[in-house]
This record gives sequence, C-alpha cells and structure tokens, in this order.
Amino acid sequence: MRLLIVEDEADLAQAVCDHLRGASHAVDLATGVEQAKAALSTTGYDLVLLDLSLPDGDGLDVLRWLRQRHKDVPVLIVTARDRITERIAGLDAGADDYLVKPYDLDEMLARISAILRRADNDRDPERRIGALRIIPGTHTVLRNDIAVSLTRKQWAILERLSRRPDAIVPKSELEDALYGFGEEVESNTIEAHVSRLRAKLGRGTIETLRGFGYRMGKE
Repeated sequence: MRLLIVEDEADLAQAVCDHLRGASHAVDLATGVEQAKAALSTTGYDLVLLDLSLPDGDGLDVLRWLRQRHKDVPVLIVTARDRITERIAGLDAGADDYLVKPYDLDEMLARISAILRRADNDRDPERRIGALRIIPGTHTVLRNDIAVSLTRKQWAILERLSRRPDAIVPKSELEDALYGFGEEVESNTIEAHVSRLRAKLGRGTIETLRGFGYRMGKE
C-alpha cells in the first residue's frame, strides 16, 4: 500500500516512515498543508496519516479539501489535540480514525490495517478472477479454493492488478504501489515479483503486454 504521512516533527516523521516501510508499505512524507495537497493532487494513496498542527495551516483544511473533491482515501488523524470536541471535529470533517500523540507505533500500524480492511470490505469484499478468489479485507488469496501465501509486495501487486482485472496496468503504477518518492527502484523488480506470483498462482494469471504493462489473465 502507498501511504502519505503529513507530519512536520522531523524525528517522529522519520520513525513513522521507517516503521511503515518495515511493514512493506510505500511511504511519502509531506511536512505541511501545501505539500500535502500537492502530493494528493498528483498521486493516488491508499491512506493518509494526518497531523493537525502544521507550520502553514491546519491539517483539517487538508481533510476538508480532500472530501470536497469527493476523494474517499482513508484518513487517520494523529495529533496532540486530545479534547473530545477536537476529536469530534476531526471525525465530523471526514476522518476514519483519530489517534492522540504520543502514540505507540505498533498501535498506529494496527489502526492503519483496520482502516484499510474496512475500506477494502466497503469497496470490494471479494473478487473472483478465473480460478482465483481474492478477499482484499483479509489479504486472502485462494486458487481452486486452496489458500496461497504471498509476501506483502506480491500482495500489493496482485491487489492493484485485480482492482481492474480487464485493464492494462502500467509498470509505473505497480512501482507506485511498492515505492515512495525518492526510493530507488531496481529495473527488474516488478518483473521478478510478477514471475514469483505466476509461480504461485499459475502462469496464465498475469499477462505481460510488452511496452504497455500487465493485466490479469483468466487461468
């Protein structure tokens, strides 16, 4: 999953980014309102981790800006504002959850996972493609009703491809699902992951269209 962290405290931002990357998420960092809006205008994110007290404005402005544009990307507010009225204001503005600083990084990760599961269940509780049964909310994949174990990055690629099973997904979009801004992407990384996925799911489950990208097959 690709996440946007909106946080201006440098040490905390680094710790959060490191923790999420350790859980195989692709992470981008914005340190203010305008950077956050710029990132959200150009990149598709699976979740936003949003601080409220930012150097150039209020994080709630980012949240309201998102919701006014009918963008349904999940948002977890993380802030030192702990009054009940402030929590209610954040949730009323469209946040999916609210976490008060200081917080435990593992709790943060658990809340992110819970939000993503709910979003997946609401959007698409189950996908059936050929012999595959894909359940995004629980990161479950079955082939001919037999569970298949995938790594986090393999799952990220399969999840992105299976959202639009008849569409060609460019290699760059799959790279976006795995890597954040500034991270070095090795030239054959996607090909290697796709090859391993085919070995687990069947050779015909993912088609390669040279010069265009990848598409789910019907095997």
